[in-house]
Amino acid sequence: MPWPDAAKALQCPGATLVWPFGAMEQHGPQLPLATDALFAERILDAVLRELSQDLPIWSLPPQTIGFSPEHRGFPGTVSLSADLLIDLIKDVGGQLAEQGVKRLVLFNAHGGQIGLLQAAARELAAQSPSMAVLPCFIWSGVSGLSDLLPDHELRHGLHAGLAETSLMLALEPTLVGSERPADGDHSSAGSSSTPPEGWSLEGDSPMAWFTADLSESGVVGDSRGADSALGHQLQTQLIRHWKTLFTSLLASSWPPRADPRRI
Repeated sequence: MPWPDAAKALQCPGATLVWPFGAMEQHGPQLPLATDALFAERILDAVLRELSQDLPIWSLPPQTIGFSPEHRGFPGTVSLSADLLIDLIKDVGGQLAEQGVKRLVLFNAHGGQIGLLQAAARELAAQSPSMAVLPCFIWSGVSGLSDLLPDHELRHGLHAGLAETSLMLALEPTLVGSERPADGDHSSAGSSSTPPEGWSLEGDSPMAWFTADLSESGVVGDSRGADSALGHQLQTQLIRHWKTLFTSLLASSWPPRADPRRI
């Protein structure tokens, strides 16, 4: 988009930009380091193609390096510090707000930075009250996942397991290696990494876990049943979910304008 087109676009009521977020981190021996960034970009591109071209929504280039300290020790992983990523979001977001963007969606596919992007969004919204900031995780709230994934994997397949391996087989099968690890066991009674009753790696009572404490391969979950058919089903559910959400968002004037008490 040339700058005159961008200037015109930003004058549209409700102008909305979506910023895909991924990571540069190990995803087991079978998936590429840029898995999360690829997912965020491909799913978003597919959603935008299905939306009416008249809608005031556009994509930024993906942020391909994120906050990934939990994968340290696995070569190829590169992580930004929490402070640097927050400052990046505030810096870029502040410029977008000055140019007239009304809504900025942080479209994140890396589970390890969900909380950080929520904190960054709050700081950006306080800094730039003319722009709403919506930090989203692409897998959150997607209906139908429980029908496609076994409950054990849905709850405990945290990284490079059945879902992610299958989705990559659907999107870019040439990037998927032949190995299907399942060594990141943290839920059976015999595993030293299994949390005590009421606790979990993620969920209601989580801990700050590191992959190296759980898995030799880098997989936290079970990738053995992965196949492209399941991946295409997951892809369909993700696209349908986000098409619905963006459609309803763009048909509304939500979120409300900043109240003067917080400006």
